[in-house]
Amino acid sequence: MNESPNLAIACRGLEKWFDTFQALRGIDLDVKSGERIVICGPSGSGKSTLIRCFNGLEHHDAGSLVVAGTQLGTHGEGVEAVRRDVGMVFQQFNLFPHLTILENLCLAPLWVQKRPKKDIEDQAMEYLRRVKIPEQAHKYPAQLSGGQQQRVAIARALCMNPRIMLFDEPTSALDPEMIKEVLDVMSELAASGMTMVCVTHEMGFARQVADRVVFMDKGEIVEAAPPEEFFNRPQSERTKLFLAQVLQHT
Repeated sequence: MNESPNLAIACRGLEKWFDTFQALRGIDLDVKSGERIVICGPSGSGKSTLIRCFNGLEHHDAGSLVVAGTQLGTHGEGVEAVRRDVGMVFQQFNLFPHLTILENLCLAPLWVQKRPKKDIEDQAMEYLRRVKIPEQAHKYPAQLSGGQQQRVAIARALCMNPRIMLFDEPTSALDPEMIKEVLDVMSELAASGMTMVCVTHEMGFARQVADRVVFMDKGEIVEAAPPEEFFNRPQSERTKLFLAQVLQHT
């Protein structure tokens, strides 16, 4: 499949099964370079499965998927190349507890990119400044709050110089007072022009940051639109019901 070089992600007819359960049903989605996409929907709608397919953590069973110019195959072909260009931040921080924050940031670039240690450490400190916790560099993860650890996880992903950043419900494991500090970092990252796909229930973030909001239900994309249109003029009854339920709790 020859896609426009302006497309960061292109999927056509994506299907994913877990045994007899179909998690993704014919997903068609383009993400342009520099675009910010928020994916929302009820629990079990396929959001996390889709974003995990984008960096090869899950292998799709049918359809076509091109990420950062690399075709991902149904048996994992292309995964290594894609992961060099795609950063991912999860619900859990997945930091190594026995390494300092700086060592956590430097580990992957040292092993994968084989760059000089001094260059990697300088870059890691720059990203810690960017997420506003440079003073935590020599502490261990257990000494940081959940919000600080998630900001470390974002900085760690950035240290691989990704073309695309994926976020899988990055605030869902955080206490409410820590959510804003992580969303602020993500907003600044979006403002810098980074291509971002974010699965989240934070509708305020979607309104402010997204170029498009994608609503999924039962493994399908039900609706996709710019935030103003999505929130004020939803087309689908399923979207209207979801928004009514979510917005009454915000």
